[in-house]
Amino acid sequence: MFDIGASELLVIAIVAILVIGPKDMPLALRTAGRWIGKMRRISAHFRSGIDAMVREAEMEEMDRKWREQNEAIMARYPADQMTPLEAPGSAESAAAPPPAEPPRSEEPAAGTGETDLDRSTADGPPEKPARDA
Repeated sequence: MFDIGASELLVIAIVAILVIGPKDMPLALRTAGRWIGKMRRISAHFRSGIDAMVREAEMEEMDRKWREQNEAIMARYPADQMTPLEAPGSAESAAAPPPAEPPRSEEPAAGTGETDLDRSTADGPPEKPARDA
């Protein structure tokens, strides 16, 4: 922001030591730090207020565009030309058959003698045979 280099800081420090004196320098630096902190907090508060105003303006603009598009769509498709959608549980949807379940295989699995249906109702995973070490 201010673009102060190392040489400028050195000159400022030397002038401050000569003018204020080494004895009062810690108090002066503490006071300067407090003032800088206050300025940063005030600028952050100001910046957040500006950001909030910009967001509100953008939301109002988006709302205006949405209303214009909605009006254009409603003008293109008048209410008397629209058909209502079916509600779940209506007479027409109740007459439709329920979706079919996938078929289950009744053929024995390879080399086990049990069917897919038998395996799906078993009380746990099949045991693995012990390996010879």
